[in-house]
Amino acid sequence: MSLKKIMSNYADYNLWVNQQFVNWLSPKSDELLYAEVPSSFSTIMKTLDHIWSTEEYWFSVISETAPTEKKIENELSRDQIFEGLLNASAKLKQFIHSLSEEDLVKEVKITNPWFECELPISEYLIQVINHGTYHRGQIVTMGRNIGITDASNTDYNFYNVVKQK
Repeated sequence: MSLKKIMSNYADYNLWVNQQFVNWLSPKSDELLYAEVPSSFSTIMKTLDHIWSTEEYWFSVISETAPTEKKIENELSRDQIFEGLLNASAKLKQFIHSLSEEDLVKEVKITNPWFECELPISEYLIQVINHGTYHRGQIVTMGRNIGITDASNTDYNFYNVVKQK
């Protein structure tokens, strides 16, 4: 299997899994979605906003473009956060699909206040999707702590099995 096929599938998965989370959380009350829960971010919506912001950051790295300016989380409605996350994931997916094998192994240098590195675009894609997976796991746990227990299976392998059917 080619690197392009693997990375394209991973980008497809990222959009699918974020859509699963939006579908799962959309019918939930604001009381639940904005409930304070001990975690990296204090609410489910703040965690989703962080996933979105991080996808935007890594997209700017991967595409070598300026980061997208967005309102701060407190100024956004839940629907704007849901839509922003899905739009960022769709943009990432479209961009990854447009890249060649050579593009995916191209190294891009990052220098920011937290770290400096130079890795292939494919490594950064794995980073952004792995980061989202980490925080989606937190959201499931946060949900369980406030009584939301109906999360669906969103594992990467589950996605691949469902996709084959």
